[in-house]
Amino acid sequence: MGTTNAGAIVVGDSCFDDRSYFEVLLQSQGYDVTLAEDGDEVLRSLEARKEQRGNDDSIVLMDLMLPGKGGLDTLQEVRRRYNGIPVILTSTVPIPDSVMESIRTQKAAYLEKPVLAEHLAGAIRSLCDVKGNPAAAKRVVPAVPAARTLPEGSFMRQIDGLITQVGCSEVPVLLQGETGVGKEVLAREIHARSARAKKPFVKVNCAALPTELVESELFGYEKGAFTGAFKDRPGRFEMAKEGTILLDEIGDMDVSLQAKLLQVLQDGEFHRLGSRELVRVDVRVMAATHQDLRKAIAEGRFREDLYYRLNVISIRIPPMRERGAEILALAQHFLEKHRTPDFPPPPIATPLRDALLAYSWPGNIRELENFMRRYLVVRDAELLCEELECSQPYRLPATTHVSFPIPVPPQPSAQPRVAASDSPLEKAERNKQAAERQAVMDALEATHWNRKKAAALLNIDYKAFLYKMKKLSLGVRESVATKPPAFEEGSVLTVATSG
Repeated sequence: MGTTNAGAIVVGDSCFDDRSYFEVLLQSQGYDVTLAEDGDEVLRSLEARKEQRGNDDSIVLMDLMLPGKGGLDTLQEVRRRYNGIPVILTSTVPIPDSVMESIRTQKAAYLEKPVLAEHLAGAIRSLCDVKGNPAAAKRVVPAVPAARTLPEGSFMRQIDGLITQVGCSEVPVLLQGETGVGKEVLAREIHARSARAKKPFVKVNCAALPTELVESELFGYEKGAFTGAFKDRPGRFEMAKEGTILLDEIGDMDVSLQAKLLQVLQDGEFHRLGSRELVRVDVRVMAATHQDLRKAIAEGRFREDLYYRLNVISIRIPPMRERGAEILALAQHFLEKHRTPDFPPPPIATPLRDALLAYSWPGNIRELENFMRRYLVVRDAELLCEELECSQPYRLPATTHVSFPIPVPPQPSAQPRVAASDSPLEKAERNKQAAERQAVMDALEATHWNRKKAAALLNIDYKAFLYKMKKLSLGVRESVATKPPAFEEGSVLTVATSG
């Protein structure tokens, strides 16, 4: 749909989960959402939009407890610069009457967290009606399917048909895979292709919340349920009404809460903390974990009946070391995603491409994305190649052969002492390792520890040479310790690395 005179919202919140919740909720309703982590970033986002569009048609949704310039100070600055902009303030804790009066004086709305979808929609509609532009509250733009933003050849593309099938169903989904492989991305994609796409998608990290808070976060509580419960508060299941809830790291959930979760899956109802009244919800449940749930069942850490309730559709997302074919496509995708507007991303040249393919990516897609973001800032491919080379052993192709020229055997005094019980084969292996170590050391000494030149001197592949260095315990730290630079006390030492 074409541009309109309204429909942009700047969300200012220091909490990542809250920003994500508001982003998905508002984007599903067709709003153009910009995220900010503090008051200054909120103001910069408003200024940037004004420069791009030439008008002040944004809405601001921000937390009162923003770091740096707080919510009230930011509100005052917004009123000074853009008097008529609708502003909604939120807070996790009750606020004093004096603060509430200040909010009313500056013609802003207030919502207590957790913010339900209907409450937020009502506040936006009310403020936009007052401003005289109700179209902003009613604007709905067809959302672009998330699949269009995924790179060709990616795992998500490969299971595209399965995602559509699962999205059209209403059954629970269990996503399994290592940390950082993209379980949440897949969950959001399934939600985006479901009949619930325009309803909330709420994520709860079961591992990030203290055990004693998980129940109140999931199911809410009644006024007086415990010390500090001054008013009723809905839980995440109610926030996800008619939408989808993702229980991330479900394997870390306390066993005592698993029975209550099982009740929700079976009957679609639960009790708030401190209440005897049943709450009925229509929510699709997805769960994600990096743990082996069958092993957790055997150890008594996870309920078997809950496992079979969740495991209707189970999707295992492979780690990056099993998805080498899509590394380059994902790398280019992240460069485009995080690039600065009107500033082209740096190219992925052959040395960096080889380094990306050779690295094992223990942090999976999350590590790759952060690495490419770092490349956009540093723009030094050689430096980042060096970083990858020193971080973890390379995965050498099965056809790679490491060969060394036969060196001059070391003097007897330099040979390691061999126990009398060693066999001739063990003695030969020890001598071979000592000879290889000496050859590598000689090459490094001759090239002043320039590893690329040392590899060329020995006429072997650079990656194979790095692997051999690690196998022989000749890492970067040892190289520095073996050849300490000479400098006078009080002087400034500059070390230039290459290769």
